[in-house]
Amino acid sequence: MSANTYYGDYLRLTQLLSAQHPRSAELGRPAHEETLFIITHQVYELWFKQILHEIDSVLLTLQQDFVKDTELNIVVGRLERVIEIEKLLIQQIDIMETMTPLDFLEFRDLLVPASGFQSFQFRMIENKLGLPANKRLTYHQSHYTQSLSAEHREMIAASENNPSLFNIIERWLERTPFLKFGDFDFWRDYSDAVKRMFAADRERIQQHPALSPQDIEQRLRQLENTESTFTTLFDPEAYASSQAEGKRRLSYQATQAALLILLYRERPILQMPYRLLTSLMTIDEQLTNWRYRHALMVQHMIGTKQGTGGSTGSEYLLRTLDAHRIFHDLIQLTTFLIPRSSLPELPPEIDLQLGFAYQGSQA
Repeated sequence: MSANTYYGDYLRLTQLLSAQHPRSAELGRPAHEETLFIITHQVYELWFKQILHEIDSVLLTLQQDFVKDTELNIVVGRLERVIEIEKLLIQQIDIMETMTPLDFLEFRDLLVPASGFQSFQFRMIENKLGLPANKRLTYHQSHYTQSLSAEHREMIAASENNPSLFNIIERWLERTPFLKFGDFDFWRDYSDAVKRMFAADRERIQQHPALSPQDIEQRLRQLENTESTFTTLFDPEAYASSQAEGKRRLSYQATQAALLILLYRERPILQMPYRLLTSLMTIDEQLTNWRYRHALMVQHMIGTKQGTGGSTGSEYLLRTLDAHRIFHDLIQLTTFLIPRSSLPELPPEIDLQLGFAYQGSQA
């Protein structure tokens, strides 16, 4: 490349713009819409490459034993960039849907057995975020990499074997220093606050002048059900059982730390960790939104036909909405949020430490 960089050379536009080879044209019966189909999926893969670039940088930073506040700020910024890219991926479906089902049928059979299920980059994104292999729905009654090339299977295997963002975030949360600090014990004080909250709720229901005996009984049952959910959280053995049953993934200590961050997020030193956790939840939600929109598009395009890769099409995609959630543990923690007025009051020295005066080792 010359000293004076030329736009087209820098972006490799000759190679990029010549990378579209519609199968229909090669076979002598060109289908106009196939170019849109190819370009849209190529753009998807380019954005997947950028997402992997951002995730890899985040993994590298968070694997350190000590993460500076400035580095955490960069991490959050890059995760928020991933969220914006995900929004764009969802919007691209609107462009795809300008192609009618009849337009798609003009070239669909020429794609067999190629399929979006063979997007190795998307599988790597899922793995690097933290989707466990044993949680994946089976594709074609076989391993999800079965239809990929040997080279891509090797790359995906590496992404499975390396620590994921879920694993690293779990360890990062476990290093949170404020769970026990001097005489302050967050879990003990939070548990006591929850008990006081339920006692006050129970008294409020029982003494409510506008409620009939039947209404009081019904509301007390509902309160008891909610309280039992909290009780499970405070019982380490019950929590371990939930983990064994696959209902929870986060460690007990990481869950406590995440709740501390969510409950006291307005304290200056916890604002960036809160944004980090929120970013992870939003990334997961946007992936779910993308899968849902993708499933609806497949229904619109092919109805109940099989996908070109032999899958059950939209039915398979819809089943992944819950099965392939990654940071569901964090999202579930909103169940255990309590009103600010019910939060245990922090000792003055702890409040000071959470106001950027903390001098100890940081997560």
